[in-house]
Amino acid sequence: MKKNIGSVLALYPTPLIVVGAVREEKPTWTLVGHTGIIGHDRVIISLADNHYINGIIKERNNLSINIVDRSILPAADYTGSVSGAKTDKSGVFDYEIGEAGTPVIQNSPLVMECSVVDTYKSKGFESFICTIDNTLVEEECLNEDGKIDYHKLKPVLFEFPTYEYLETGEVLGKCLSFKESK
Repeated sequence: MKKNIGSVLALYPTPLIVVGAVREEKPTWTLVGHTGIIGHDRVIISLADNHYINGIIKERNNLSINIVDRSILPAADYTGSVSGAKTDKSGVFDYEIGEAGTPVIQNSPLVMECSVVDTYKSKGFESFICTIDNTLVEEECLNEDGKIDYHKLKPVLFEFPTYEYLETGEVLGKCLSFKESK
C-alpha cells in the first residue's frame, strides 16, 4: 500500500554539475543539483534567484555545464558552499575558455557549452532554458562508436532532499528490451 507523503519533488537523483560563467575575463562557478531535459535540444538549469552567477548568466546569455565526477567532487562541493559575490572562485578549477565563450573545467569529463534562450521564473528560482552549442568529452569516456560511455564517465548524482552524492550503478537491461506485460 502506498502512503501519500504530500507534494514532494521525487525525481532525484540527477547528475551533479558545476555551472560556469565569465564576467570581465574571470570565471565563476556554482554547484547545481536542479537540472533537467526539456526536449532533445534543450536543457534547464534551475538556480535560487539570489545566486551571484545568475546576473552574469543574464548579461552573457551563456553558461557551461560541467559534469562532476569523483575526481572533482571536493572542489565542486566547495563552489556550492561559498558565494561568488564574496569569494573569488575563478581559481578553483583549471579551465579554458571554450569556442562558445564559456569556461570549461579541464578536469570535468564532460562539458556542455550552452546559450540561454529563455528564463523561467518561479517562487525563489530562476531557471535558464538553454540550447547546447558544444559538447566536449574526454576521449576515454567515448565508446568505439564515438558515443558517451557512462560506464567510463561515471557522473556523480545528487539526491534531494537528503543532499547526498551517489555514483552510478549497475546496468539492469537495455531500454525497451523488457517484453513482459501484465
